[in-house]
Amino acid sequence: MRLTTKGRYAVTAMLDLALHGNQGPISLADISQRQAISLSYLEQLFAKLRKSSLVSSVRGPGGGYELQRSSTAIFIAQIIDAVNESVDTTKCQGKGDCQGGDICLTHYLWEDLSEQIHQFLEGISLADLVAKKEVKQIAQQQDRKQLIGSENSLETQQEDLDAMRVPVSSL
Repeated sequence: MRLTTKGRYAVTAMLDLALHGNQGPISLADISQRQAISLSYLEQLFAKLRKSSLVSSVRGPGGGYELQRSSTAIFIAQIIDAVNESVDTTKCQGKGDCQGGDICLTHYLWEDLSEQIHQFLEGISLADLVAKKEVKQIAQQQDRKQLIGSENSLETQQEDLDAMRVPVSSL
């Protein structure tokens, strides 16, 4: 089966957005940090997701991205389709030139499987994934790691500021 990184990352980022959507607009930097996906890659994906009306952007301080509609109305297949991905199990990427330019004996079997997988993903919404206990537990772990990372970063910044302070008496 061919589902590339692009499709996986798009689904992961959208699930992160759905999990944190109650906090208002979510920055791509936060998603990047929690999911270990490069910020520039997320920007490319979210341009496509926005074009497909799955997300909307909010500008200004506290801005970021929000789901354009309810997580119950956004399905995994839509996300994969939005980033120009396909779920393809054929050797020839559906072209029918699997065997030296000709169609192979099992081409239609794999093509049917690809369609079954797509239909399966059409039936799973972001809300379905958000409701899973395991997904919630993983999200909580990621949030804790992000919080600890932020606290450590603030402590380091404070230490740097303290080191730069010069006592008034030495001036």
